Amino acid sequence: MQNTAGPAFLADCPTRLAVEIISDKWAVLVLFGLSHEPRRHGELVALIGGGISRKVLTQTLRRLQQYGLVERRAEAPRQVRYSLTELGRTLVEPIDVLTNWARDHGGDIVDFQEAAADAASARDRPAS
Repeated sequence: MQNTAGPAFLADCPTRLAVEIISDKWAVLVLFGLSHEPRRHGELVALIGGGISRKVLTQTLRRLQQYGLVERRAEAPRQVRYSLTELGRTLVEPIDVLTNWARDHGGDIVDFQEAAADAASARDRPAS
């Protein structure tokens, strides 16, 4: 049987790898954080804010390095900066588009979720 869904559904399609990269919980934020200038580990932690631990940031940076999107440069003992590679910079525009979409429509998603939760709550209440 022929796969009529298109190449994105094939196991070895590069699309799957791209989706895997950007679906990582912190990858897009780390890439976006590096989009304007190289940063040190602590700067990225502060920029990204709550929720990301130093350990998870390190794991995310290493993964992005393995994909060739981020490079690590030791500038002095205990002074390391991370920056986007040329390949990593190609993701800045798509991430910017996604960020703009989220800013424009994030409230709509929250409104929908709240309305759905209210409807479910009303359904679950016993009739008086």
